[in-house]
Amino acid sequence: MFDIKWIRDNPDAFDKAMSQRKNLSVRSADLIAIDERRRQVIVRLNEAQEKRNTLSKQIGQAKAQKDEAKAAELMAEVARLKDFIPSGEAEERAVEKELRDALSAIPNMALDDVPVGDDESGNVEYFGLNGSPATAAGMRPAKPSFAFAPKEHFDIGVADKNMDFEIAAKLSGSRFVVLKGQVARLERALGQFMLDLHTNEHGYLEVQPPFLVRDEAMYGTGQLPKFDGDFFFTAHGESRLALIPTAEVPLTNLVRESILAEEELPLRFTALTPSFRSEAGSAGRDTRGMLRQHQFNKVELVSVTTPEESVNEHERMLACAETVMQRLGLHYRVMNLCTGDMGFSARKTYDIEVWLPGQDTYREISSVSVCGDFQARRMEARYRPAGEKQAPRYVHTLNGSGTAVGRCLIAVLENYQQEDGSVLIPEALQPYMNGLTAIGGR
Repeated sequence: MFDIKWIRDNPDAFDKAMSQRKNLSVRSADLIAIDERRRQVIVRLNEAQEKRNTLSKQIGQAKAQKDEAKAAELMAEVARLKDFIPSGEAEERAVEKELRDALSAIPNMALDDVPVGDDESGNVEYFGLNGSPATAAGMRPAKPSFAFAPKEHFDIGVADKNMDFEIAAKLSGSRFVVLKGQVARLERALGQFMLDLHTNEHGYLEVQPPFLVRDEAMYGTGQLPKFDGDFFFTAHGESRLALIPTAEVPLTNLVRESILAEEELPLRFTALTPSFRSEAGSAGRDTRGMLRQHQFNKVELVSVTTPEESVNEHERMLACAETVMQRLGLHYRVMNLCTGDMGFSARKTYDIEVWLPGQDTYREISSVSVCGDFQARRMEARYRPAGEKQAPRYVHTLNGSGTAVGRCLIAVLENYQQEDGSVLIPEALQPYMNGLTAIGGR
């Protein structure tokens, strides 16, 4: 969320940044006008309270001088002010809410090096910061070649026998799946492999968070109020809880309403959890298979750091997610998303897109975003700089998929499929599959 003072001081920069975000017509002048009304209400209210205090002292003085007429006149004026102050306070609350609601609906501002574009056609392939070897194209596994026409994941023999969409529809409706046998085991192996990689080699702390969260947590990371229709909610007495759309929500909110010491940063968290999405607006898209589900597992990465380190942390997090693809031998590319394709809370986002030979195309398997202090302001998450007596500063937050387990399962099935319907097991996963080198087949 933006600081209205920053918008007042930088209206042109704000308007330019917002003009680059998709379908957005917000203007600094409108927000400043609301803030001006708020400031005027506060001035009137403060003046009334100060006058009431002054008159109250004068009443005592008039009574001490036995000037009952003057005291009565002053008391009448105090009574009028007492009637005004509650209405003024109510007006202040109303305009504060109006301003907060307006600011809450505004997406983050893109960093200067984010390409400007309206949609995914404006995304640009990314080859690494200053040719960084961690993200250089040479590190990426090659596309597989086949002596037969590769199939999509749901038509591969082992998946066809162990990926049941029909029974899932009877249980829960469309966009669900029941995995069985060796495919279920492979999905579990992928999640465990990713967790072990990120905790043992990349320094993330494993967390098992709640899967149901309050609206305040969803607000903190930017899912609410703007995207209320995109999520699943469950009734809880007179309140409600949201099923997490990603573990980003509980992991990032671990630092809400706190003041950290700079020495504690960076904090790095990871979790393997289900994610729940209503997929609003996706009718008719990816209706077959597992690509777009209401429920799917994902390994999430979250970092909390200082403003000075957040850009470097973004590159580091990307490299961590890329390592999953490299260890599994999956060909992929990295895209720097344009202003019109980025998520609400992001200042910059890299998408890792894995190659799916059955579809003959790349599909997104991980998004890695730096959010600056956008989420921290919504969560009131701050830190105290080391050796300084200045006021606490807002932390910077980052999140990324490390990676989406269901889509990674699709990628392994399609990239390692054999003509007889079996699927080879990537070497990195074999210890998690009790040594199996292949599943399925005749």
